[in-house]
Amino acid sequence: MSPACCEVSANFAFHAVKSIKPAIFLTAILLFAVAATGSARAQTYSLLHTFTGGGDGACPITGLTAGPGGSFYGTTSGCGTGSGSVFKLKQMGAGWILNTLYRFQGGSDGSDPAGRVAIGADGTLYGTTFAGGSGYGVCHGGCGTIYHLVPQVRAPLTALSLWNETVLYRFSGSGDGGGPKDDLTLDQAGNLYGTGYYPGVVYELMPNGGNWTEAVLYSPGNYNAWGGVIFDSAGNLYGVSAFGGDFGLGAVYQLSPSPTGWIEQTLYSFTGQGDGETPEGGLIMDSLGNIYGTTAYSDSGHNGTVFEISPANGSWTFTTLYDLPAGSGVPTGPVDKLTLDPNGNLYGTTYYGGSAGVGTVFELTPSSGGWTYTLLHDFTGLADGGFPASNLLLDASGNLYGTGYGGGSGYGVVFEITP
Repeated sequence: MSPACCEVSANFAFHAVKSIKPAIFLTAILLFAVAATGSARAQTYSLLHTFTGGGDGACPITGLTAGPGGSFYGTTSGCGTGSGSVFKLKQMGAGWILNTLYRFQGGSDGSDPAGRVAIGADGTLYGTTFAGGSGYGVCHGGCGTIYHLVPQVRAPLTALSLWNETVLYRFSGSGDGGGPKDDLTLDQAGNLYGTGYYPGVVYELMPNGGNWTEAVLYSPGNYNAWGGVIFDSAGNLYGVSAFGGDFGLGAVYQLSPSPTGWIEQTLYSFTGQGDGETPEGGLIMDSLGNIYGTTAYSDSGHNGTVFEISPANGSWTFTTLYDLPAGSGVPTGPVDKLTLDPNGNLYGTTYYGGSAGVGTVFELTPSSGGWTYTLLHDFTGLADGGFPASNLLLDASGNLYGTGYGGGSGYGVVFEITP
């Protein structure tokens, strides 16, 4: 990790470290951990873009969204060089071209996007900023926004703002949530669902003519709404509470719609007894309704865990699939979602870990005796990047795409891993 990256990391981290336990990933962003890792399988690792901290943005804190024609959309947090941006990355010949679609201005416009963009039915983009907007007296740096990006009809005046932004909602931090982190989820009616970091809510944003109306669906308490939410086929929502549950070590919850509102059910409370703790990264679901997620920390001192929760006769069964390899210092494992391929293999990243202590990309393969761990990439924190806080995007050919918050020229990278 270069000195430039260390300096800009602190700018983003201070928004998220109020009154939460010191081991959390945004608090630990300036710490170093050296982790032991397993043997790596031969992969081709390549960089699609190295951020410069200039007009292309700096420090992507989240993953990519698949766009048209094999392109990708992504966000940068800014980390001291600005207020963040939304970009499009597309292949041109043998290389890749990054176009900045919008640069946030800070203030009421919002700043520091910390979640992937979602694509609407009309191809426009929706997303959140962690800070800015309003509520400066409640949230340090502002309570964040929900925004909408639409391509400009006329030729743009500058190549740095190719799309027009509309702020749909500014969080006040007074019961409506604040500091929205992680992804938005859209339903078929165009409603938006997400999680607010403080005071900790699951919210819905509904179009209402030319305006948008926010409703709080569930409030698990301060700093306890992380990772966004996902739907099942019956319309239920699922998410993680980083510090909730019976033991304050995290929980997985379900929200079910009813005529009188949404009914919350805690599916699992982490115990700190072999099951990990602090689930930050959100959940994914397979076609059978099994839920997969991660914890950032492990009570055994390992680099977090990977878990599964499966429906069984009206209840749920929890299984720890894997304790990720241990490391010295302050181990921090996955802080974003897993990715599932058609063969049932799981892919993820760890924020720390690896031989240099700056993160890894891993694969878990199911077998008759459990799960087999494979190290796909061991970041050095130098030209190849480091500190991946993102999930991984999988294409039809089995290639994986993600981002590193640091490394490169000091401002992060977009990478590809080809099997």
